[in-house]
Amino acid sequence: QLQLVESGGGLVHPGGSLRLSCTASGRTLEGYAIGWFRQAPGKEREEISCIASARDSTSYANYVKGRFTISRDKAKTTVYLQLNSLRPEDTAVYYCAALQTSQSLCATMSLHYPYWGRGTQVTVSS
Repeated sequence: QLQLVESGGGLVHPGGSLRLSCTASGRTLEGYAIGWFRQAPGKEREEISCIASARDSTSYANYVKGRFTISRDKAKTTVYLQLNSLRPEDTAVYYCAALQTSQSLCATMSLHYPYWGRGTQVTVSS
């Protein structure tokens, strides 16, 4: 059973930045596509970005292009989500999810991911 842990959330002013991390307890994330999702109070969970297990190809939702960046460390232990130019509407719980696959493209829809972390809160407020 893959256990994912998110970290790096917090309170930030509008225009600020945060870097979220996603790791797996006791193992690497090699061979897993990783997706980042978020859910704001009263809203449905939405996709942010994903990174494939092969070639590290990435995909982004239109509303975060140019502001958020997903990446993976060389050791394949951590997947990051860099959040820049944060806005109050970015306030949400951010989740990472994993799918064991050898595909060179990542799945963008949450229903494809069987493993989920508990989330980390990001609050953007002045």
